Order: sequence, then structure tokens, then C-alpha cells
Amino acid sequence: MNDATPVSDRCALHVWVEGRVQGVFFRDSTRREADALSLSGWVRNLPDGRVEALFVGTRDACERALAFVRTGPPNATVTRVESRWETATPAVPRRFEIR
Repeated sequence: MNDATPVSDRCALHVWVEGRVQGVFFRDSTRREADALSLSGWVRNLPDGRVEALFVGTRDACERALAFVRTGPPNATVTRVESRWETATPAVPRRFEIR
């Protein structure tokens, strides 16, 4: 995230993605998209086959990241996305990371 973005202007978007989303470079593609959008946060695989991510940055950038995960990379098949806006906290990585 851009260091010039005031903390009060930051948003946090927590998402859970279902479908064929593991083993198709979903996490790496999401990290690259988040980097391009100057977002911080993280993405990880869940034991139940879903992918979970937390995007922190401007509302516009978070909404663009949400649009990306709704389709994912070329080999993914997204069947459902659950999302929740949260209060951005400083307890997120400075850069977007894969967990």
C-alpha cells in the first residue's frame, strides 16, 4: 500500500472463495493483482478447499481485488465468493503476502 494513504482512508475486505481455487495458482495470481493495486494483506489456502484473503487499502483498490477473485486466474473455476468489509487495522503485513 502506498505510504501516503492516510490510515483513516484505508479499508479492509475479507474474502472467502469457493470452487476450483487450489492448485491453479490462485494465491500467486491474487498476490500479483494485490501488488498491482498497492494493497497490503494476505492470501491463504484453507483445509476445506477454499481460498481466504484479506485486502487492505483504498476502497476502490479493494473492490478491484474483489472483482479479480470473482473469476480468478485462467485455470480457476470460482463458484462462490463471500466477502465482508472490516475495520482496517495496522496489524497486517506492509506488503501483500502468501501464507
